Formats: sequence, structure tokens, C-alpha cells
Amino acid sequence: MGSSETEMAFKIRSSKFRHVYGSPLRKEQSYENLRLTRNAHDSNFCAVNPQSLAVVTETGGGGSFVVVPVERTGRFDISAPKVSGHSGAVLDIKWNPFNDNIIASASEDCTVKLWQIPKGGIITTLSEWSVDLHGHNRRVGYLEWHPTAENIILSAGFDYKCIIWNVEQAEPVNIVKCHTDTIFSIGWNRDGSLFGATSKDKMLRVLDPRQSTVVAETLCHNGAKASKVVFVDNNHLLTTGFNSMSYRLMSFWDLRQIKNPLHTTDIDSSCGVLLPYYDYDTKIIFLAGKGDGNIRYYEVSVSDSCCHFLNAYQSSSPQRGLGMMPKRGCDIRRCEITRFYKLHGAKNLVEPISMIVPRKGDNFQEDIYPPTASTIPSLRADEWIAGQNREPILVSLMDGQVTNTPKITTSKAVQKQDGALQHGPTITTYKAVGHGGEPPVQLRKNKQTNIAAARPNHCENQPPSEPASIKNIKRLSFNEEFVTVSPDSSTKRISLESNASSASSVISPSKTVERKVSSPGTPPGAEPSTNGLPSCDSEKIHIRKTWQSPPSSMQPLSEIEAMTPQSDSELKKAYFRQLEEINSLKEQVALKDKRIRQLEAELVSLKEKETSLGPGESNC
Repeated sequence: MGSSETEMAFKIRSSKFRHVYGSPLRKEQSYENLRLTRNAHDSNFCAVNPQSLAVVTETGGGGSFVVVPVERTGRFDISAPKVSGHSGAVLDIKWNPFNDNIIASASEDCTVKLWQIPKGGIITTLSEWSVDLHGHNRRVGYLEWHPTAENIILSAGFDYKCIIWNVEQAEPVNIVKCHTDTIFSIGWNRDGSLFGATSKDKMLRVLDPRQSTVVAETLCHNGAKASKVVFVDNNHLLTTGFNSMSYRLMSFWDLRQIKNPLHTTDIDSSCGVLLPYYDYDTKIIFLAGKGDGNIRYYEVSVSDSCCHFLNAYQSSSPQRGLGMMPKRGCDIRRCEITRFYKLHGAKNLVEPISMIVPRKGDNFQEDIYPPTASTIPSLRADEWIAGQNREPILVSLMDGQVTNTPKITTSKAVQKQDGALQHGPTITTYKAVGHGGEPPVQLRKNKQTNIAAARPNHCENQPPSEPASIKNIKRLSFNEEFVTVSPDSSTKRISLESNASSASSVISPSKTVERKVSSPGTPPGAEPSTNGLPSCDSEKIHIRKTWQSPPSSMQPLSEIEAMTPQSDSELKKAYFRQLEEINSLKEQVALKDKRIRQLEAELVSLKEKETSLGPGESNC
């Protein structure tokens, strides 16, 4: 072999991440005695941010997860407080990338719930959610927050539907119904203009969330087991899966020529599903197999259209899932490029594992810490819905200063009238939160802090809100409103009636707003004056809601026949509406019972304090 051939044979590709190694933290820095879930679902079951760690736990009679501060390590009590509000097992949890106190959870009870976690963690079991989203007909398996727009979240269910939600308004933005089999994974691209999905039909699809259309699709992996997808940038994807011989593979794809992968890497012949975790800053993809203890990592090169193997962290303890810490939560003094929180499959232990680049000195290493995604959203929810796209706003890890001003590009806006929202039932309920007897609150946009803030919405004496089915019919079945003003001798009555948008609607809403006007000279208790329109200072608005049958060319024989469903589809819709109302009433009764028990416990404690004090002693 000549000298030139020897140089070619031993040529090594240079990379500053070649010697990255995994370092598990000591036992006292781990989280022990957490009853980890035993569910066989192929999600992470763990979510972490610089403030809190959330882990799905095993419970009976519903679903729950624990939320603990990151710095609070050690052994936990078996009766530690949990976030418990789902009637089915929790399948996925995700922290809001723009607010470290908001977490979303998906469950087998077909709902997505948002929770407001107080600073410092929860002290007692939290069972009151902030937003409750109903829209899936079967269990919800996966969640992904939008990477640049605030208050936008994507959910995928086992009903083959992907729903984009606006959690600020607690309503669906669009419904993507192009899958014909179980969805295995979802993932946004860098600016959130597209998302990818893999399914049991072995297809990889790239979809437009605003138009509910398939941008590109191809046969992904031939194996029958689950495949996963992540975006490398706006145009390139990575998928993991199995071939027909059950060998684990990783493929690199270009969205613009997606018929065949640009590169395919053979991993091994293990049977566990490969979970991919991509770091946009270092361009490293981490592959963790469910049921084995290895974490492999590759450096992604878009110019070479392939992935270069770097190293592997090996452990004899199998993992049930992993949570990946955002870059702003890593320890830059140790040259830690990422940190995983490993859920041990054989014992109730969550173990942090640091991925470290060996460097001398503790100075800031600018070459391995490029600007990373910040907690500042690039777009508001309404801007993204209107068709705007924007790259994430980046900040420096050294001083926290914003380093870029991304440009705004445009796409087609969401057109709800052309989407699947007309085809119901898609039910969205909005449940207010009250802590310690305070009035319920409602999420609203706070311009000063740029996050979803809580504001009082109504007083405690206000009657309960409408059932979920009524809200759904009002929002999704009727889109035209007209106002008629009918003067009366004692009241000004404004009737808001909605025309039905489809002939299959069973009932149509009609809201009657009565405004009683008191003139300045009218004494208390007297009838209000009827002259002129009511003034803003003295008017009192009384809202009365009535329901009537939809307009039809044929006059019904009676009101009973008009309100009675005439087809199987109408019967099913009526059944589901009644079922939702019953569940809502049960939840209200449970909350009232809980409040009664709390008051009884407080009363008992007060009595004990009074008995412990001697005669003549003060409680102050």
C-alpha cells in the first residue's frame, strides 16, 4: 500500500464533539422512590426545564404525574403531591417552551389538559387544570408545542387525527385528517411552518398545519414497529425505525426530494423503539432505545447528507424514557452540552446523565455554545394563524443577550370554513382555575411578561358555564349572526340569532340580551325610562339563553318532533353531547366535594387549636 493510499485509509474527520462522553450524576443527585409508570406507550414519560422536572407515575383509577423542582433531589415520599386530574393514564407531557410554569398533558381519557404549576413546585395534590381540550375521539398519544409561536400546541390521537390548538382561546385552529392508521410520532420543523408525522401504515408525511394538506409523503421504514421523526431544519428530516428483518435504522431525508432517503444508517438488531433527541445548536442527534441502556449520538452534516457516528453512552440499566434539558438549563462551566433524565425501567429512579465535551478551564467555550432558542416567542398565536412564519429568537448563553432578528415569511392563513372543523363533534371546554377559595381565573396574554397570565374572569356567585356540547354546537355549527332590536315599554331587547351552517344541525342557539335602563331621575324601585338608548353608566345587562329548532323549509308537526333526532348520526351526536354534560356535572360535584372536605379539615384543625389553648389564652 502506497503512502497516498495509507493517508486516505487513515484519514479521520475532524469534529469538536468527537470525544463527548456521558457522565451520570451521583446517587444523591438523583430522584429516588418515584413510582414510574409501567405503561407500554412509546413516549418519553418525562419532561424537564431549568426550573422543574415532571415524570409520569403509576396510579390507580386515573392518570397523574409528579412535578418537582430540579434542585430538589434525593428520596421522595410515596405520598408526595401529584398533578392528578385525568380519568385515564397520562401518555405524554410537555413543558411550554416560553413559560416554565405551564405544562401540557395528554391522556387515555381523550383530552389534553394544561396546568399552571406554582413557583417552587406543588405543595398539595393539584387537580384543577387551567385549560381542558376535548376533540379527540380516542386516546391522545403525543404532544408538541409550536417552536416559535406562543400558545399553539399540536396533539396526535389514536383516532388518526392531528389537532392544532390555540390554548389562549381554548379552541382548535385546524384538524388534520389525512392518516388512515395509528400515528407513531409528530414533530415541527424549525420555524413551525410544517410538521412531520409517521404512522403504522409505514408512511412518512410532511403536512401543512394551516391548510390540512400533505406537502410530501413517502414510504418510510418497512418494519412493523414504531418509527419516529424529527426535523433537522426546515427542509431535512431524520427518522428512526425498523426494516423488514427488524434491524433498527436511521434515515436522512430531504423534503424537496423525499422519494428516497439521502442516507440510511444501520444501528443494531435490538427490538426497542429508538427515541431521537436532536440538538439544534450542536447538530447532534441522540438515539436512545427503549428497554436498553445505550445512548448513541451522531453529528448531522447537511452538506454531506449523512450522520457521522461520534460515540455511545453504555449502561446495564434499561431505560423507560428520557427527558432532555433545554440548553439554557445546562451547566456551561462543566462544558455540558445537554443533560438527560433517565427513567430506569427496573427501579423507581430518575438519573441525570450529563453529556460533556472535555475541555480545560472553566471559561465560556463559545465554539460549543452557539446562540440558542430563547423563551421569547417569535410570533403570537393570531399572527401564526394569519400565515406568518419566523425563525426562533436566539440568545447568548454567556450574557443572555438577543443575537438575531429573524425575518418574517408568509404562508396561507388558516381557513376554518374549508377545514375539518365543520365536521363535528369537536368539543372544547374551558375550565377556570381557583386556588384557596379565590375566584376562578382565565388565561390571557400579558404584554409586560409576554406569557399567559391569569386574570379573574367572573365572581363566585355567577352560575356555572354552559355544558361543553352546547359550546361546541354554538362555535362549530353556526357562523352567521344578526342583531334585531325590538323596543319594549320597559326593556330594550337585543336578540342575537345564528343561522345554521349545515342542515344536519339539530338545534340552533338564540341569545336574548335584556337591558334595563334607569334614567338619572328615576327613583330606586321605579320602572326605568323607555326614552332613548341605554347609557353605559346606568344599564344593567341580563342575559337569557334560549334554544330553538333550526329553520327548515318544512314546518314540523310539533316541537317534540322537531327536537327529536331523526337519524343514527343525530342520535350519536345527541348521545355524546349528553355524555359530555354528565361528565362535566360529575367533575363539578367532585370539585365541590373536595372543597367541602377541605373546609371540614380546616374546621377540625381550628377546633383542635381551641381545645389545646387553655382558658383565658388568646389565639393571637
